[in-house]
Amino acid sequence: MAAWLPPAAAIGIAGILEIFGDAGREALAFYRPGLAAGELWRLMSAHFVHLGIAHLLLNAAGLLLVWYLVSASFSNARWLLVTLLVVAGVDAGLWFLEPQLVWYVGLSGLLHGLLAAGIVAGLRSGRIDLLILALLVAAKLVYEQLVGPLPGSEQSSGGAVIVASHLYGAITGVFAAMLMMIRVRRQAAI
Repeated sequence: MAAWLPPAAAIGIAGILEIFGDAGREALAFYRPGLAAGELWRLMSAHFVHLGIAHLLLNAAGLLLVWYLVSASFSNARWLLVTLLVVAGVDAGLWFLEPQLVWYVGLSGLLHGLLAAGIVAGLRSGRIDLLILALLVAAKLVYEQLVGPLPGSEQSSGGAVIVASHLYGAITGVFAAMLMMIRVRRQAAI
């Protein structure tokens, strides 16, 4: 049961923030002018506010699916570290590589990072399903970078899908998993 505490906490936080509606979104979103003015909480809070209930439910379902598929890759403590690294990676990517982006909300960048980290860490077990999943995720990311959001994703989420966040999340997730695996190997060698 404790293994499901991280996604339950994330969904709970996002659900509570959804109660505040537009005012909450405006106060907590990744908002470039606010960040430039020193509102640094937005770097974390943006990942837990959503465009609306439909967007929240899609991200919550995605988080539960990701957790089901790859949660065994790390302990909860390591997943927390992966989460912090991915959030930082998505934020840095959006800030430095997407200067035209003014506003961002949602868990999707983080979801892509968690999934990528779990896949990379799980591949060492030889699970063929994770290899197939890795290829599917890579194909989705390539499609999004070349074509744009998957058909229907903007309609179902209720607004623009920032596909760059998916890419930055996945890249950071791979990096985070590699860091975790290097650390585990070093500890085992001692």
